[in-house]
Amino acid sequence: MATVRITQVKSIIDRPEPQKRTIRALGFTKTNQTLEKEGTPQVMGMIRQVAHLLKIENV
Repeated sequence: MATVRITQVKSIIDRPEPQKRTIRALGFTKTNQTLEKEGTPQVMGMIRQVAHLLKIENV
């Protein structure tokens, strides 16, 4: 599978609870943090749910 580099660029303050839980489930703990994840269908679905809070790059 392809690797995806994701960076949280917007805060989760004042966001709905499901979006906050999705960001935490992806592994983010603070804004401007960058993670690399495998591009599995489960992870890609989570990324799509909060794409407006993330910067997404294919590696």
